Amino acid sequence: VLGGPMSPGDDLAWLPQERGLITDCLKSHIPILGICLGAQQIAMALGASVHLAPHKEVGWAPVYRQSDALPGLPEKLLALHWHQDMFELPEGSHLLYSSDLLDNQGFLVNGNVVGLQFHLEQQEDNVREIVINDGAYAEEGNDLHQSPAEILEQEVPAANKQAIYTILDYLSVH
Repeated sequence: VLGGPMSPGDDLAWLPQERGLITDCLKSHIPILGICLGAQQIAMALGASVHLAPHKEVGWAPVYRQSDALPGLPEKLLALHWHQDMFELPEGSHLLYSSDLLDNQGFLVNGNVVGLQFHLEQQEDNVREIVINDGAYAEEGNDLHQSPAEILEQEVPAANKQAIYTILDYLSVH
């Protein structure tokens, strides 16, 4: 379940429909990976709140592992952030990652559902497209203080690809 420029509370008919699909997957014990809006949607489907974060994060910043609940993940990753909303942790979940500005950056729940507020899946072309289409979002109230040009200057770390593979490998057997 991936992200987009909307918030889970926006008045769009497909958002609650997507949460219904997530709920069906949860009931059937189908593994789920949610990124950014996707993680927020999972959190809401599990009864946790999603709200405006105290810090808007747009750009590259480290996240720090907080739990070994999902084995093999690195202690620190340089991740792409593109959000101003945040989730509260769903009941019974393990906090996987935090950043310097926001505690709740990733969770594992039910042993087969992962939510990440940040992006590991992006490749350089994806980052460029995001900046072309939504770069102005970085220029206003961004607590990471990165311009669109600065965001584009950062190469996508190879460790991010390995981390997303680790998560997908874990989910494929749980």
